[in-house]
Amino acid sequence: MYNTTILVDADACPVKNIIIKVAKEFNLKVIMFTDTSHVIEDGYAQVVLVSQGEDAVDIALINHAQGGDIVVTQDYGVAAMALGKQAYALNQNGLIYDDTNIDRLLMDRYLSQKIRRAGGRTHNHKKRSTKDDIGFERSFRNLCQTVLGV
Repeated sequence: MYNTTILVDADACPVKNIIIKVAKEFNLKVIMFTDTSHVIEDGYAQVVLVSQGEDAVDIALINHAQGGDIVVTQDYGVAAMALGKQAYALNQNGLIYDDTNIDRLLMDRYLSQKIRRAGGRTHNHKKRSTKDDIGFERSFRNLCQTVLGV
């Protein structure tokens, strides 16, 4: 049995408050990983400050991840590494990353990077809505219940 911790790639995470709210309900530990250019103080989560290096937060988070943990990240690469460690992963919109979607998502990211490097443009993300927050909370709560077996 795993001792589940919620690990958050917190630099640009728009759902930190929802994560804390649900974690308190399930009595789960939360660790927010952020670089030194961000300030996070919520009184519940442990905050790990990491130097401002490329991928420094991602590396610190993955080095801490263990099987059974829940990782919240927008980064497909971080999600793939979390899955490789037998952790669960989802994004800020409630998409649960798994073996059925991670390869396609990584390929999409790769192709988008190629287009941008060649001077092309990729689609812009739409503004976050209340509906997005509701979807994340529902998905996150369901994942916590599944992981904890409740």
